[in-house]
Amino acid sequence: MRRVVTRASQVAVDLVVLAIAYTLSFGLRFDWSLPPEMLRRLFWTLPIVMFVQYSAMLGFGVPRFAWRYVGLREARQIFAAFTASGMLLLLLRLASGNAPSSSWLASALIPTGVIVVMQVLAFLGIVGVRVLRRLTVEKAKQATHRSLRKSDPVATLLVGAGQFGVLAAKEIESRPDMGLFAVGFIDDDPLKLGSEIHGVRVLGNTEKLATIATESGAKQILVTIANATGTALKRITKQCEGIDLPVKIIPGLHEIVGGDINLSRIRNVAIEDLLRRDPISLDESAIANVVENRTVLVSGAGGSIGSEVCRQVCKFKPARLVLVERAENNLFNIHRELIAKFPELTITPAIADVCDRKRLEDVFQQYSPTTVFHAAAHKHVPMMEWNPGEAVKNNVGGTKTLADVSHENKVEVFVMISTDKAVNPTSVMGTTKRVAELYIQALSQRSPTRFVTVRFGNVLGSAGSVIPIFREQIAAGGPVTVTHPEMKRYFMTIPEATQLVLQAGTMGQGGEIFILDMGEPVKIVDLARDLIALSGLRLEEDIEIQFTGLRPGEKLFEELSVEEENADKTRHPKIFVGRIKPSSWETTHTQVRELLDDIDQTEPHIVRKRLGKIVPEYSPQEKPNGEAVKTIETPQTTKENKSPEPVMTHSSATEVVSTA
Repeated sequence: MRRVVTRASQVAVDLVVLAIAYTLSFGLRFDWSLPPEMLRRLFWTLPIVMFVQYSAMLGFGVPRFAWRYVGLREARQIFAAFTASGMLLLLLRLASGNAPSSSWLASALIPTGVIVVMQVLAFLGIVGVRVLRRLTVEKAKQATHRSLRKSDPVATLLVGAGQFGVLAAKEIESRPDMGLFAVGFIDDDPLKLGSEIHGVRVLGNTEKLATIATESGAKQILVTIANATGTALKRITKQCEGIDLPVKIIPGLHEIVGGDINLSRIRNVAIEDLLRRDPISLDESAIANVVENRTVLVSGAGGSIGSEVCRQVCKFKPARLVLVERAENNLFNIHRELIAKFPELTITPAIADVCDRKRLEDVFQQYSPTTVFHAAAHKHVPMMEWNPGEAVKNNVGGTKTLADVSHENKVEVFVMISTDKAVNPTSVMGTTKRVAELYIQALSQRSPTRFVTVRFGNVLGSAGSVIPIFREQIAAGGPVTVTHPEMKRYFMTIPEATQLVLQAGTMGQGGEIFILDMGEPVKIVDLARDLIALSGLRLEEDIEIQFTGLRPGEKLFEELSVEEENADKTRHPKIFVGRIKPSSWETTHTQVRELLDDIDQTEPHIVRKRLGKIVPEYSPQEKPNGEAVKTIETPQTTKENKSPEPVMTHSSATEVVSTA
């Protein structure tokens, strides 16, 4: 009922505005001294003109627009409606211009000047009442938000006066409850310098950011640049280090649609933002060919990479997604997440160990997968140095079992996720992944299944990786431990890596090793410094970095391919293919079988010897002595609260986890 009353009142207001505009146009045309003939003509033609104008408004959908949200788009539609109605009235005027004076048409002639003035006044009136309604609503909303505000607004300097900067400034003005106040813009466009954008002045460029922030009294910096690169964010944060101002961003700014921006999601700049790269362009139709309406199986589905593979696969609407995972809690969590996000899909959890052949055979016979993504593996380098037999069982034996079952069940595509640590390996973990690569290549020569391997470096934020460990150490008051000042690693975000895994799965004929473009390697000590700065602390004064030395199996630099592989470009700019002649099936199968024989009773040094026989380039740096990991005492302190109780922290805090 309320809606009907509201709509009726809006129609009434529009009709009144049209009537007033028409009347005023006659008054303006004749200087408010209407001849009797024109006065009669006004009353005679008023219903006709209002009918034509409102019909045009209906035709252009003007009455459907919500008054409280009127904007430029709605104004353009209103203008188009009155342009159309004005043209129609002018045509009628021209058509009846030669009518005899005694004809009724002559008494309906509308002066051309009246038509022109009337259309302008009607447009301004119709837009005006809507703008007035919007201003009234926004004023009431601001009053409500202002009453909810609990403290003085935080003076905020906005970096980026583009489209999204304007949206941010607009949101700050309309949402006093957010507790923000825009003191100015920073933008590198010289044409914008000194101008005002939505009431906020452009004060200068990013080179003068620190000075402008101090002079303007800003208490924080908010980056409002859509798709800001990691390099740009790093430059901005570096400039703010000396003035102790927090730098914040709006996550997902590049996803803003329809002019909406959510300032409640503002957060501090994270290390992942500084390492951000350009978005990846995918050949979605090719991915759909191996995923859409097919049964897809993902091993290690509860891990960092495996779970993201599942998320990406779900976007392509498989007929069924089978989650293979041996850790019950991890499987429970990813299954619950996926069925909540994709309720229309069939998602089946299967507790299974990739080393358990009988269980895998049951899963394959029950669900008949056509595409397999193999992400299950042991990945921690030092842990596998202490437990080489387990690394062999899972990384080699598990891969062999899953690949064999896939081959026997005529799976169409099998994608194994490998690691840069498999190149010229110095660790047990890297060597076992290289053996798995060799087995997959050899098997592909005798199988209709298209077996491919995807190799890449470290992923940001995976469980047990370097960044979460650094954050724990910083929260504990330090020190932050780094193995070596020159250690470098390639980094990639988990979504970026998994998207390229899916893309690589659409390429090749079988037996290829696809290598992802990881960009430039990053020094681990630089990551530590950036994290300390982003935490609002100062290096050496508040927290220190300690170098603990390389551990068994570690290298200073990782490689993504060897010269013999002759990595070539593919049709995707971020995926390369390594072309190396695979080992013979008979040789590889025999070596892997010997490696796996009696692995539980095999001594660690014999395991390493067998690995070296299969991978001659394997060169272990140091044999672990079985002693406990070296520890350092780290007082668990913060700047506000210091505790005398020490926290024992592994010196292996710089463990950079591989992707597999």
